[in-house]
Order: sequence, then C-alpha cells, then structure tokens
Amino acid sequence: MTNWTVETLNEVVDRELEALPMDMRGRFVRVSQLIEEFGPFKVGMPHIRSLSNKLWEIRVSGRDGIGRGIYLVATQKRVVVVHVFVKKSQKTPAGALRTASLRAKEAKLL
Repeated sequence: MTNWTVETLNEVVDRELEALPMDMRGRFVRVSQLIEEFGPFKVGMPHIRSLSNKLWEIRVSGRDGIGRGIYLVATQKRVVVVHVFVKKSQKTPAGALRTASLRAKEAKLL
C-alpha cells in the first residue's frame, strides 16, 4: 500500500504555516501525518472537513485560536495545501476560500 504525501504549494504557503503559533503548527503536522498514513478520505472530523469545489480544510486549534489549512487532493496520492491562516470567525472567510481557489487554479490543480 502506497502512503499519501502532504505538501505545500509554494514558499508563500510555507511562510503562512510558519506564522501559525507553535501549538497549532504541531497539530497541523499531526493531522498531516494522519492524512499521509490513512489517506484524506479516511481521517474525517474533527481533523478535516470538505469545504466545496474539491477544497478541504485541515482543522487545528490552539491556545491562540483556530487555524486552518485549505488543501485539495491532487494526482498520485498527493495532498497539496494551498492556503494556511488563523481563523477569526465561526465560518471560513470568503477571502480565504478565494485565495485558496485562485492559487489552486494558478497551479492547475483545480
């Protein structure tokens, strides 16, 4: 059985991930490991959730709030994270979804 890989789209996403508070970043890495081990369709809530239009979110929380990583499932058992941010409201912000969709389209993943 081939495991999955979780990767970031580019250096911009790497910087967004590095900007997360340490505890959230640790949880993000842990959820990424679960996705790599079991695949993105077997992990489920509360760790991941489908957003729409092929976009999914990695859900983490920490002392300083709630963090999200928006990703999509690409070819060859790859999960590509296209946007990482700290969430300030209950609902995923429309701007974050727009950013994720735009980046995914530019990378020809959507």
